[in-house]
Amino acid sequence: MHRLFGDSPLPRYAQLAELFRQRIVRGTWDAGTRLPSLDALTREFDVARVTVRQAVDLLARDGLLSAQQGRGTFVTARPELTRRLRVETTLSDLVEMYRGDKPQLLTIDESSAAPALSADDGTPAPKYFHMRRVHSREGLPYCVISIYLDHRVFRRAPKRFRREVIIPILAEMPGLRIARARQTLTIGTADVEVAEHIRIPVNSPVGEVRRVFNGPDGTVIYLAEVIYRGDFIRVDMDLRP
Repeated sequence: MHRLFGDSPLPRYAQLAELFRQRIVRGTWDAGTRLPSLDALTREFDVARVTVRQAVDLLARDGLLSAQQGRGTFVTARPELTRRLRVETTLSDLVEMYRGDKPQLLTIDESSAAPALSADDGTPAPKYFHMRRVHSREGLPYCVISIYLDHRVFRRAPKRFRREVIIPILAEMPGLRIARARQTLTIGTADVEVAEHIRIPVNSPVGEVRRVFNGPDGTVIYLAEVIYRGDFIRVDMDLRP
């Protein structure tokens, strides 16, 4: 097995298609480029010819590749980069980003569970409502998010919290004030479960965001742990001279 493939429940051809997609995104294979021959790709990735064909077919359906009889397979387009999400650095910008975001939400778990909090995070609420979701755009899943919401806050709008993006609801909820908000971004790799949910190879790069909101009394009213596809996020920073 090629070192780039992990022990993933995703079919090998889907993992290979994602590797091809990344080469197109990065410009390694630019628009108009002819891909290496079928034999060359089977040798490079140590897979069967049928696996390469299936990967090419998958990207052809997305409009990224075109197999031309007698000529080879060509890159026809680069993936739309407009789907990327900015990792915002202010609460107001974060709210505005999510206010206009209309992802498809798939809840994969609901429970009462306490988050792992440090002393710096703030005071725990008496009880938390926990949701685990997958967010998608145009059928492409781009993040797995684990949310812990102060149960007293959740009870104020349970239907909305279950069907909508949560941050805009918190920002506009009467009588609720977010006194402190912060997030950290680290770079990690996808484990088997995350890779399956967001359709990437195991050990692919991911962005891991941990986001904490506190009320005026220091209570942690919202904690989110988000794992984004690495090709779906962008960080812009102003560098002070």
